[in-house]
Amino acid sequence: MYTPEHLGLSDILIAGGKIEAIAPAGQLGFGYAGAQTVDAGGRKVVPGLIDLHVHVTGGGGEQGFASRVPESRMEDIAATGVTTVLGLLGTDGITRSLENLYAKVQALNEEGITAYMLTGSYSLPSVTLTGSVERDIALIEPCIGVKLALSDHRSSHPSVRMLTDVSAAARMGGLISGKKGLVTIHMGSGDGGLKPLFEMLKESDLPVGNLLPTHIGRTDALFADGLELVAMGGNIDLTGGNGKAAQRIYEAAEKGADLRKITVSSDGYGSQPKFDAEGNCIGLGWTGTGVLMEELQALVRGGMPLEKALTFFTVNAANRMGLSESKGQILSGMDADLVVLEDDFTVFGVFARGKELRWEREQLIKGYFC
Repeated sequence: MYTPEHLGLSDILIAGGKIEAIAPAGQLGFGYAGAQTVDAGGRKVVPGLIDLHVHVTGGGGEQGFASRVPESRMEDIAATGVTTVLGLLGTDGITRSLENLYAKVQALNEEGITAYMLTGSYSLPSVTLTGSVERDIALIEPCIGVKLALSDHRSSHPSVRMLTDVSAAARMGGLISGKKGLVTIHMGSGDGGLKPLFEMLKESDLPVGNLLPTHIGRTDALFADGLELVAMGGNIDLTGGNGKAAQRIYEAAEKGADLRKITVSSDGYGSQPKFDAEGNCIGLGWTGTGVLMEELQALVRGGMPLEKALTFFTVNAANRMGLSESKGQILSGMDADLVVLEDDFTVFGVFARGKELRWEREQLIKGYFC
């Protein structure tokens, strides 16, 4: 068992969707009436992965209506070992609505995994459900923050004042409701990089820990800005795919960065457009949440111990979302989100909030239309 700390062969007691007790193998009494025993057969058991950036209602659309990416499915997400997602809108805040996002997030929660959402989209002023960012965060249960875009030709090119206002609104909404008030910032490859963010922090009293610029590894210059933000006590998020996030993590480690400030997300079900020099979209790709497991495997293959590699997808991610008391670790009192892995990182089994969603590589619980 990895909590992510490696504890060796262990037994876990799950009750009411929570982890009730943990003990070395054979030392935990199972004399409970009606208890079910599940033998993982010596496989690795790790915390369910947390994906901080998933377009659960689908993204895309940069090449017209036919290029919109399909919605996610709970069983596809669970099959990748992801048990908690943060859903958000992408470039398209017109045909992809917050109402649809809210409904999809609630559907995923009903189907078995845990899902949260961000208000807003690329542009400022933010699209909202209640009329303001702070009200969305304070009054809508699964909403824990806001999303916007910077240094991208598809953004609204917000001023530092606009960036400050929306960050302050998220801060207030989070304080009122006891949530994180997260500000997720899609970063493009524009020359501005994180400069607007640095200016905002210089001119305001806003806490750096509530800000999460993502796609931060897309250029060397942007990644350098990200490491500067980490040195200031801030956080950055890397987008997984083909081991690129793992490579950036190793670069950060070599530079002495605080790795607790780094997370990896998938950008799942969003589009990955390619633009020519004139700004024309000349191609689209997309991916799912499976890139997290690929990046985890890449980190381990690169020599990082599994217990350390897991933190970027579990403990660190839970901290970013303000969920450290319920998610990201296998500890007594935490949600029973567990993933059973083969040695080759194939997902053998998944438990989400104590429910057995997947076992022996077969999905046991599916959505309505599967």
